[in-house]
Amino acid sequence: MVEEDRELERLKQKKIKELLSRAEKREEVLDKPIPVDEEKFKELITKYPLVLVDFWASWCGPCMMIAPIIEELAKEYAGKVVFAKVDVDRNRRLAMRFGIMSIPTLILFKNGEPVDMMIGAQPKPMIEQMIRRHL
Repeated sequence: MVEEDRELERLKQKKIKELLSRAEKREEVLDKPIPVDEEKFKELITKYPLVLVDFWASWCGPCMMIAPIIEELAKEYAGKVVFAKVDVDRNRRLAMRFGIMSIPTLILFKNGEPVDMMIGAQPKPMIEQMIRRHL
């Protein structure tokens, strides 16, 4: 079981690198949330002008509730906002760095700096309101 987890993590990291590499080469419009780890986090938030980061965990019920909302918003705001997901269990230092005490926590980064935060599962209109304030 532990070996399977390592293999899954290795494959996930490989896929993340491929996605980021393709995005850099083609400047493609990102219309899905991108899983990000500690290694690629800074690169992502500084590369795009507006990035909404969802700090979540697989065991978190409210995180699962807002996941489809984040997916929808990623499609609707493609080309304007990049959406990223940080698994707090696998990226504890990032969670600590931003003082994540409850999940889900959404942090909006503008030009690499945090400008807004939302804690807990919120309805789509509330998340959109936060995004629109910074467009």
